[in-house]
Order: sequence, then C-alpha cells, then structure tokens
Amino acid sequence: MRQIDAKGMACPTPVIQTKAVIEKESPESMDVIVDNEAASQNVSRFLQSRHYKVTVEKQGNDFHVQGRKDPDNTLEPASQPQPKPDHQKILVMISSDKIGNGDDELGEKLMVSFLKTLKEMGSDLWRLVFVNNGVKLTIDQSLVLEELKYLEKTGTHILVCGTCLTHFNLLEKKKVGQTTNMLDIVTSMQLADRVINL
Repeated sequence: MRQIDAKGMACPTPVIQTKAVIEKESPESMDVIVDNEAASQNVSRFLQSRHYKVTVEKQGNDFHVQGRKDPDNTLEPASQPQPKPDHQKILVMISSDKIGNGDDELGEKLMVSFLKTLKEMGSDLWRLVFVNNGVKLTIDQSLVLEELKYLEKTGTHILVCGTCLTHFNLLEKKKVGQTTNMLDIVTSMQLADRVINL
C-alpha cells in the first residue's frame, strides 16, 4: 500500500500530493494520512473521482484515508466531441456573508435577497463556491439555507471551502454543499464560462 504522510499540510497540498502519486505511480492501494476532517473529506472525494473505493479510519488525531482501485468502476473510453450546450456554465464565488461595504445590516439583507433570486438564472447557474466569511451562509443558522438546499437539489453544485470552515470552527455545522479545497476551486474557475465574484 502506497502511503503519503500529509499531516500538517495546508489545503490543497494533501490532494495535490495524492494526485501526483496517482499520475506517476498509479498504485493499486493508498493510505493518505491527514490531521483534520476537511483534508480527510477532500482526499476522499479526490480518490473517489479517480475510481478508488475509500475508507477512512481515525487513529488519535489523524485520519487514514485509504483507497483501493475499484475494478468495477473503470474510466470510460474517450467519446466523440459533444456539441456545445445551449447554456453557459456560470460560477458564482461568494467570499462574504454580506454584499458591499458600509452598512452591515443592509449588506446581509442584500446577500439574502441575491441568493433567493439566483434560481432565476436557471440552468446557466453551474456552481456556487463559498470561501472565507461566505461559508457562514452554509451552516445550520443561515437565513438562506433552504434556498441553497433547493439550488443543490435542482442541479447546482455547491462547494464550501474546508480550510475556511475549519478556521471558523464550522465544519460540523455545514448543512449544504461539498467540503472542498483550493485545487477544486481553481479547476472550477478554469472550467466555467463565466465567473461572478461577490
């Protein structure tokens, strides 16, 4: 089993190290050791995306994210180029729980109104990415939690920065979206047709 010791490494280094080993060595099984829940979730999702069956074992303060290649889940062969969809892929990056500067109460009201209106984008709305103070909109006390759950249910991908959740001690309170890392965020921005920053 190929082991990677990624304890003490900041996001997204554990995922990047895992990616490098898979691309160079393609091991049948891996054990990636991290020291926080967010990194554990990020490495797990990455391994699953590369067709590994994943188990996570906690040993003291460490998480052993173990992956074994899944023979029943192989990569599909390259297909013919697909026609361009008739809608855009819009990514909205939300880095605060308020819109604008000045009056915080007004800023909170504007953000709530904005997120409640986002569904009007229809299928063009591809991903919502929450970073920094924006992650507070995804927790159990959020005024827009139901709207975000609706967007996720109807096909919008919601990514929530794991480093940010950990910083604010909110990882256990997140109620919508996938815990993510900076590699996923950068890749999403690259794939998007348009990025809106708030």
